[in-house]
Amino acid sequence: MVRILSCFKLNPFEYLNLPFNSTPDDMKKQYRKLSLLVHPDKCKHPQAKEAFAALAKAQQLLLDPQEREYLLSQVNAAKEELRAKRKKQLKKDTASKIKSLVDEGKYEQQYEQSEEFQQQLKQRVRELLTEHEWRRRKMQMRISEEEGRLKKEEEETKEMWKRKREHEEQWEDTREQRVSSWRDFMKTGKKVKKGEIRPPKLKTEDPNKSYVQRPVKRG
Repeated sequence: MVRILSCFKLNPFEYLNLPFNSTPDDMKKQYRKLSLLVHPDKCKHPQAKEAFAALAKAQQLLLDPQEREYLLSQVNAAKEELRAKRKKQLKKDTASKIKSLVDEGKYEQQYEQSEEFQQQLKQRVRELLTEHEWRRRKMQMRISEEEGRLKKEEEETKEMWKRKREHEEQWEDTREQRVSSWRDFMKTGKKVKKGEIRPPKLKTEDPNKSYVQRPVKRG
């Protein structure tokens, strides 16, 4: 129970405690074996349900061809990195290099089957899966931000067209009032405000002049 709950969450092989070269049949058998041990109906541990669900999820991922292919690609990438590192170390260790050549590769095969190599492989796979997950989340965050920006632009565009329609409707509703004001302006030459009282026109000495003549002071 403790082992299952403390497993690295991105590696389903760890949940089922399986090597990376396990077959789908191995995965099914191991799942049945472990699930019986932590089944909530048989196990009284308070987190039995959580452990059981974790095993079911791990099996589901491993039996999915696409997901399994992705996991194995990370395993192979980790192996290649460790082999390259091992090759550099052998260049410095003449005795190990000679033994490797004499054994025609058997020396390296034995090393890759060792507990040391398997632990290094397990750790490097964890690191690669973590890096990939981080990039995936970062990309998802960028996608979410871009979707948010596009949604905001769409809302702003809708609001702009809404205001434009409201302005056009208001303009149409006041058409009669504008026409009436224009007619009044054409009649009087001055726009008459509602409720305004216009003073009477004053007579002038010259009927051809439209302004009031004021007396001019002499000498």
